[in-house]
Amino acid sequence: MNGNTELLNYIYQNSQMGVITLKQLSDITESGELKTCLESQLSKYQEINNTARSLLNSHGYDEKGINAFEKIRTYLMINIQTLTDKTPSHIAEMLIIGSNMGVINAVKNLKKYPHAEDSIINLMDKLLKFEENNIQELKAFLG
Repeated sequence: MNGNTELLNYIYQNSQMGVITLKQLSDITESGELKTCLESQLSKYQEINNTARSLLNSHGYDEKGINAFEKIRTYLMINIQTLTDKTPSHIAEMLIIGSNMGVINAVKNLKKYPHAEDSIINLMDKLLKFEENNIQELKAFLG
């Protein structure tokens, strides 16, 4: 696998994790305002995920999604963390932590693959800016 493919797979997996997490948390939250925010973010993650898949396929590669173990682990962690606290503040905090991890990994990957194709770097930049924007949006729910 080359740098283009590795970077695209990172984008694909990161956005897939966003899709999985936001679908689950959207079902858990009881706040209409937070639910609207999560659904908007979900839509953007799906768009980035579809673009990454299309680029991978156009390069002749199949996307390597998140494995079943990781999906189950994420599902259980979200359920455990929201078992006693389903407040918008707590859910926003969980998502901010996840988006911060996404920002850190995006920056690392951009530095690791500086010679990737422009379209792939642009998609990575789009994901990075999106994650940063998510953090800003979610701060409104802290309290």
